[in-house]
Amino acid sequence: MAITQPALAQGAAGDTSGLPPAGFGTLHQDDVAVRMAAANVQLRVMPLDERIIRLLAPDTYRSMSQLVASRSADIEQAAIQHGVRPYDLFLVTFFGLQPRVEFNPEGITLTSQNRLFRPVALLPLSAQWSQRELNQRETASAIYLFEEGIALLEPIIVSYDGVSSTQWEQALRSIEQERARVFARAAAAPKSP
Repeated sequence: MAITQPALAQGAAGDTSGLPPAGFGTLHQDDVAVRMAAANVQLRVMPLDERIIRLLAPDTYRSMSQLVASRSADIEQAAIQHGVRPYDLFLVTFFGLQPRVEFNPEGITLTSQNRLFRPVALLPLSAQWSQRELNQRETASAIYLFEEGIALLEPIIVSYDGVSSTQWEQALRSIEQERARVFARAAAAPKSP
């Protein structure tokens, strides 16, 4: 599902047909992300799609939702600047595994349904981002904006500087199971008068 400015503004109160209800998830970020290591850097690539983040534990869902909302103007400006509408958003975090490790933010690509996607815009969230270098245990994060078309509920290959991961297939199993549990929890929850 591509995120657009109106969808961001609507949040949980907007058109939620087909979306899991917010507030009933139990998953952690690592459950809905691809983690991989390459060249003394570990990275985590996580979609910021409502179909996925609504399955996260309530505090984590709020945090991810607020992150997107707080950067919505920048996201929209980047989308307009690059002529990409609608679009898909991902949170990418690099972790330094050694002292003074360089990382390549543009080195990430996604392959979905035999189509290669490169980020069209990156919105840094960390001061270290511009340095492109991390110390051991240091992190740098950014929101990545991709052209719409990434099939999140299908297998995706995440690649970074020559290393590829199919870990999303494992995440899909957790996502499918949790989606069913979230709908069951929501149905069993007491309704407020």
